[in-house]
Amino acid sequence: MAPKRCSKWPDPSQEEGLAQEEEEEDFALTQRSSQVQRNLQRLSGAQVDQKVSELVQFLLVKDQKKIPIKRADILKNIIKDYKDVYPEIINRAGRTLQQVFGLRLVEIDTKHHVYILVSDLVRLEGENLKQDHLTARLGLLTVILSFIYMRGNSAKESDVWDMLKRLGVEPRKPHKLFGDVKKLVTVEFVQQKYLEYNRLPSTDPAEFELQWGPRAAKETSRMQILQFVAKIQSKDPKTWSTQYSEAAAEVLSCSSSPPGDVGGDSQGPRRRKPSVSSSSPHGAL
Repeated sequence: MAPKRCSKWPDPSQEEGLAQEEEEEDFALTQRSSQVQRNLQRLSGAQVDQKVSELVQFLLVKDQKKIPIKRADILKNIIKDYKDVYPEIINRAGRTLQQVFGLRLVEIDTKHHVYILVSDLVRLEGENLKQDHLTARLGLLTVILSFIYMRGNSAKESDVWDMLKRLGVEPRKPHKLFGDVKKLVTVEFVQQKYLEYNRLPSTDPAEFELQWGPRAAKETSRMQILQFVAKIQSKDPKTWSTQYSEAAAEVLSCSSSPPGDVGGDSQGPRRRKPSVSSSSPHGAL
């Protein structure tokens, strides 16, 4: 029997096969949007939502160690048989990451398709939220503050939960990063004075509303929050004329405050009737 040949060089035919597979995979993952939409029609909304949620969780877990994320790992561990709708899943996951966590999914190596998450948040400098490992909670808080401000400086608790559900965060289900979401929002953020949680009068069964707390009013501004919303929406902050006027007035007030007054009013934004104009912010988040 002839001795087995061992070579340190790869078989050229194998290399060609792998290259062809990569080309075919690239083609499958970069289909025209019209084809992706046709592929989506064979799937239920729940199936796609589940994949988006799984991908968001996967990216967040991977990002904890700050190790770049390979598309090959995404396909192997999450996408699997859903490659023909990959562009939709990755795009929706990217939007959720930005809207909920203030993180942008950035491709740093277009040849090998390697991604990282980059923080894109309004930085609140409170001692309880400035540590890097609490970035996700900071993202959640920023989204809630934005929603409250854009809804007229107060929002029903049920509306906040509906908004978070649309972003893949269930208030009554344990979350990998947030734990008990309802407790975090209505107890911890309230104790830290980032939010106020009050019962609405004459409601039976009881209904509650959320407003900015005094710490939030000290550590960020309405203009910063409006700019955060505008960045997510890729719009000019002046699109929301009522909110912009209010935020600009706050900036002017702070700039004209006496030297000893470092924070202006200690309370959060006053309740404002939600806008009903063409620039209504109801869909801002």
